[in-house]
Amino acid sequence: MAGGAVAEVVESKAAGLKAGDLVFADTGWQEYAAVPAKGLAPLPDLKPMTHLISVYGVAGLTAYFGLMECGRPQAGETVVVSAAAGSVGSIVGQLAKIKGCRVVGIAGGAEKCAWLTDELGFDAAVDYKAGDVRRALRAACPDGVDVYFDNVGGEVFEAALFNMNNFGRIACCGAVSQYDGAAPAHGPRGVPGLIVTKRLNVRGFIVSDFYDRRDIALAELQAWVASGALKVQEDVIEGLENTPAALVGLLAGENRGKRMVKVS
Repeated sequence: MAGGAVAEVVESKAAGLKAGDLVFADTGWQEYAAVPAKGLAPLPDLKPMTHLISVYGVAGLTAYFGLMECGRPQAGETVVVSAAAGSVGSIVGQLAKIKGCRVVGIAGGAEKCAWLTDELGFDAAVDYKAGDVRRALRAACPDGVDVYFDNVGGEVFEAALFNMNNFGRIACCGAVSQYDGAAPAHGPRGVPGLIVTKRLNVRGFIVSDFYDRRDIALAELQAWVASGALKVQEDVIEGLENTPAALVGLLAGENRGKRMVKVS
């Protein structure tokens, strides 16, 4: 089973790597892994170490580049993010607030929605489990949506599409609603019609597209965390044996922030 991890080098014959070094690697779900040196990314000895996977790892960089490069938010605009209580979405919403936007999160359950507004500073939250997301989103965004950061696809994407303003931007990051369970129905409705009539910019991306600028992103993320403007929420599960249940729970929406497993 594939999986990225922060790992400690136990032994190395490669130049520039020695025992005790921290690296990010595709180790898989195991306690030890033999990995080619070219597949390792050296990491700083930063505390807490979990931040290297969450806010300073793939989750934080995905949020940063997806919002800044694909969404291009401007102060005063309305930004909506789905899976807003998750590892990427919770950071996206806070970054949009830092940029002076009005932020609405879409999440599952009243408890998560309250956490978004009360703890993370979102302006409003929509509970997709309460039904009729399109109407609820319209009520939460009376002036329409300028930027939508999509992590889920499906019906939630459709609801956002119908509430977009002309010349809005949509950053397509993931489709977690379609990763598990029955095959999704055809759709969403409004494609390509609304994309054309509203003159929307819809962009899919992968975080590695922007790795040539990761140092710039990390410097900003570290400054915002240090100042308290960006709160880091992490969900750490203890024990490799609990990894399958952690993944199942992740797909069921159990987590707040980045879920990770501590192997040792």
